Amino acid sequence: MPLKSFKPLTPSQRYKELPSFSEITKKTPEKSLLTPLKRSGGRNNTGRITCRHIGGGHKRHYRLVDFKRRKHDVPATVLGIEYDPNRTCRIALIQYEDGQKSYILAPVGLKVGETVVSGEKVAPRTGNAMPLKSVPLGTDIHNIELLPGSGGKVARSAGQFAVLSNRDGGWALVKMPSGEIRRFHEACFCTIGQVGNRDHMNEVSGKAGRTRWQGIRPTVRGMCMNPVDHPNGGGEGKSKSGGGRQHLLSPWGHAKGQKTRKKKKTTGVFIVESRHQRKKK
Repeated sequence: MPLKSFKPLTPSQRYKELPSFSEITKKTPEKSLLTPLKRSGGRNNTGRITCRHIGGGHKRHYRLVDFKRRKHDVPATVLGIEYDPNRTCRIALIQYEDGQKSYILAPVGLKVGETVVSGEKVAPRTGNAMPLKSVPLGTDIHNIELLPGSGGKVARSAGQFAVLSNRDGGWALVKMPSGEIRRFHEACFCTIGQVGNRDHMNEVSGKAGRTRWQGIRPTVRGMCMNPVDHPNGGGEGKSKSGGGRQHLLSPWGHAKGQKTRKKKKTTGVFIVESRHQRKKK
């Protein structure tokens, strides 16, 4: 999807790069697949802020996206490609032969009028969902289940894809977008293709107001705070003694760069090759 630039008539337009939305074919969402979405403002049930930098933003409806694709061997026609404010990629509205409508993640190359289907013996075409045991080796996949029947969890954001590299003893080895090689049960479903809106990472909002429309509030550096507010705070100016330059910490005391994954996490047995080991090579 191409991005559009602007003439620098104002400072905010000088570096602004926004999506052209040329792939959008349907502007009005399907009402039967909408549900209310309440904002928390980053606060928990007692009203305290537990997640900073959240607040405001435009009102949204949540689109009920089908991540499980459990309607097997029933062809569905793509009715339109829509914008989803709740995710970075686009979504596709499909309609099954019995009239039921559903949303799926729109992969690269999916066009209006095409047919998608889910099942164990379907063709490995873009948009089709199938178990890992039926996918040809070397195929780009997305929306991968961690457990059979749990719904897709892996590689769902814009431009993401994983690659099925091997199968062995009822397990499939998948190279993740991060470079990690991980084992999945071969009965886990996935969708063929790469998630659309590949240029999302190159977007430049151009002004702070557009970020506020998205519900993101400003971030203040810890070194600009007082010692009572942040471990890096304090000092006169850019202090190297008491101003936090000697200890880069988060507000909760974690050193930046510290590994937060538990060493004895049960799902660690599924990681064949860590993404951190690949960087060292």
